[in-house]
Amino acid sequence: MKQQKRRMKEETPLRLFKNPVMESLTLLSFGVFTVVWGVILLVALIFAWRMSVSVKMMGLYWLAGFVAWFPFEYLMHRFLFHFQSRSAFVQSMIFLIHGNHHEQPNHPLRNLMPLSVSLPLALLIWGGCIWSMGDGIGGAVAVGFLCGYVAYDTVHYSCHQFPMRLPLLRKIKIHHINHHYRQTDANYAITAVFLDKVCHTECDRS
Repeated sequence: MKQQKRRMKEETPLRLFKNPVMESLTLLSFGVFTVVWGVILLVALIFAWRMSVSVKMMGLYWLAGFVAWFPFEYLMHRFLFHFQSRSAFVQSMIFLIHGNHHEQPNHPLRNLMPLSVSLPLALLIWGGCIWSMGDGIGGAVAVGFLCGYVAYDTVHYSCHQFPMRLPLLRKIKIHHINHHYRQTDANYAITAVFLDKVCHTECDRS
C-alpha cells in the first residue's frame, strides 16, 4: 500500500492544458490548501463576528450557512459534475471540472478544487450573501457555507489519501470509493452520505 501511494505521488498528473501556467492553476497540494483556506476562514470569521449583533446570532446564521452547504454539495456533484450532454464542448468542460478526477482519482494534486476556481466562487458567494442579507447576517451565512466547503474538500482529499480507520470516517471513505470503482452514477454525497439514501441514489448492494 505504501509503495502504491508513493508511486501515485510520483506519477505525472493527467495533463489538462498545454500552457504550463494554465496547467499549474489546476493543481493544488493539501499544504497550500490548508494555509490559504485557514487564513481566509479566520479573516471571514473575524469580519462576521465584528458585524454581528451578538455571538449567539452569529452562531445561528453560521450554522444555517454550514448546513446549506451539504445539499448544495450533493446537487452540484450529481447534476453538474456528472452532467450528461451530447455537446463535445460541454463534455470537455465537464471533463475539466470533474471527469479528469475519475480518470486519475488518487493523485494528491487533483483531489482538491483548484484555488483558481474556488477563490473566485468564494468571493462571488461572499458578495452575494453580503449584498442580499447585509454585513452581519450575510457574513455569518457566507463563512458557514465556506466552512462547509472546506470540510467537504478535506474529507474528499482524505478519502483518497488517508486510511480513515475510525468507523464513521471509514463509512464515508467506502461510500465515496464505491462511487469511483463500483457505480459512478450513485453515491454522490461525500460528507453527508445519508443524502444518497434520502434521494435513492445509493450504490447497488448486489
